[in-house]
Amino acid sequence: MTRTALTGEEVLTAAARLVRAHGPGALTMRRLATELGTAVTSIYWHVGNRESLLDALVARTVQEMGAIRPVGATPHARIVSVARALRTALRERPHLIAMVHERGLTERMFWPAQQALVHEAHAAGLRGELAAEAVRAVQFQVVGYVLTERNRERSPQQHPSEGELWDAPGAGDDPALARALAAPADTERLFQVSLDALVGCLLAPGDDAAKAPWRPDPDDGGSVAVSGGPYPQ
Repeated sequence: MTRTALTGEEVLTAAARLVRAHGPGALTMRRLATELGTAVTSIYWHVGNRESLLDALVARTVQEMGAIRPVGATPHARIVSVARALRTALRERPHLIAMVHERGLTERMFWPAQQALVHEAHAAGLRGELAAEAVRAVQFQVVGYVLTERNRERSPQQHPSEGELWDAPGAGDDPALARALAAPADTERLFQVSLDALVGCLLAPGDDAAKAPWRPDPDDGGSVAVSGGPYPQ
């Protein structure tokens, strides 16, 4: 039976569900109409043509990414909470994020999370280039980690596996290390460990050198500026 009552929001929700599950190529007006139990003409009435629908999905994704808010009692905890929420949001909607990037809106999508990180960097006493580096370091850490996770998930099974490669001699006669490296990687724990270490270093007390020991020496031709924003694909 053809459905008569339909809203634009329901159309967008169903379209987003299709894209998340199967990618943008699976989003056709006919398939979307079938999913919703309605006529194709009804889809056009609510959202226009397919390009208009994709634009609406991108705008909705940007809006959803703006809902990230820090939680916690300290700048460290709040920065970590933003990073964790950002990772979750990126992993939940990879195809939609790719569509945002293709339309040149990546920076706008990351803007709310960056603003939250800026606020917490200032609350921790960082200013200027140190604050900018902290914001971008966290952002690059999150996006780089998500890209690594996705590449591992999509890669073919490896032969030999990690478990077959690692033994005690190969691990420097450290049996516990060999067992740990032979086991599957705990990506949740690795993310938390690396994130805590990064944020702890970024917010470390002391002079500028102590806060950012990784900073390149300008006398050696290094630069503290990092331009552009990362994005998942």
